[in-house]
Amino acid sequence: MAHLDAVDLDMEQSSANTVARKPRILLAASGSVAAIKFSNLCHCFSEWAEVKAVATKSSLHFIDKPSLPKNVALYTDEDEWSGWQRIGDSVLHIELRRWADIMVIAPLSANTLAKIAGGLCDNLLTCIVRAWDYSKPLFVAPAMNTFMWTNPFTERHLMALDEFGISLIPPVSKRLACGDYGNGAMAEPSLIFTTVRLLFESRLQAGSNSD
Repeated sequence: MAHLDAVDLDMEQSSANTVARKPRILLAASGSVAAIKFSNLCHCFSEWAEVKAVATKSSLHFIDKPSLPKNVALYTDEDEWSGWQRIGDSVLHIELRRWADIMVIAPLSANTLAKIAGGLCDNLLTCIVRAWDYSKPLFVAPAMNTFMWTNPFTERHLMALDEFGISLIPPVSKRLACGDYGNGAMAEPSLIFTTVRLLFESRLQAGSNSD
């Protein structure tokens, strides 16, 4: 009984700490042209939360790293094992999973969507998702060509994500990077930020009302 009381106390203290500090948001970008907006997304969140960022190798083609907020650390695949020397050392994807209250993948490319739906984990981003605690929110904001968005595989993969409780921030219709007009463009960073913040604050409010 003493052990259970201690666990309950730890949970209460953890909950209280979450309320007292800023939320911890892990922002991740995969390989889509929409990653040119990743810096904007980081700025939106960094004014409200503690932010750490993860970028796949492909997304780095589009991210303007010097424009990222100075207080936002950016982690890439090269960082995954560079600090690991021996058994017992921390593993980056596990530490980031533990640190974050919420994860947001924006943009989510068709390729990374398929990887997550299939449980693949061949880079830092997908390793974090594979290790994720699904009692904590995970949002995805897809970005892809209209033909890819309307492909039957996409619907199948989104259904798989929905089964895990992953929240979809749907793409919008506009002129795409390829010149086509149609649905598949990533939602604007301001909308992504507002969606995540409202859910987080509503959860906090619901928790305080249940006390």
